[in-house]
Amino acid sequence: MFDRIKMWLQTPPGPARILLAEDDAVLRSVIEATLREDGHEVVPFPDGNHLLAHIEELVMVENSTPPDLIISDLMMPGYTGIEILSALRQADFDTPVILITAYGDRATHEMAFELGAAMIDKPFGVNVLLDTVRCLVR
Repeated sequence: MFDRIKMWLQTPPGPARILLAEDDAVLRSVIEATLREDGHEVVPFPDGNHLLAHIEELVMVENSTPPDLIISDLMMPGYTGIEILSALRQADFDTPVILITAYGDRATHEMAFELGAAMIDKPFGVNVLLDTVRCLVR
């Protein structure tokens, strides 16, 4: 049984549709390229306002499917990652979320965890990002 679990964990997931909100253009570009190289479809946004507007559009379109994953920076102009996560959870939007931050204090990690998000502290390696994505989009 453990061999099957191990093999399952090592099998890469299929392509996921990922929404990415990051206000640092260079980091957003690096994350987007990394995820695309791993086979995922990525829709990037420069801030939380644009991300939430896109999600609202998705909700309004009949038969649209929610994204497989949302990745958001914690501190951005407009809505913060925690505000986005809170709004999504209040609307019963259960898509997995990864928050990335350079301000990863214990209280922030606990708040993100309570709202059902994974958290990655900056700076992070691409393997940390890809492993977290792979765990959440299975």
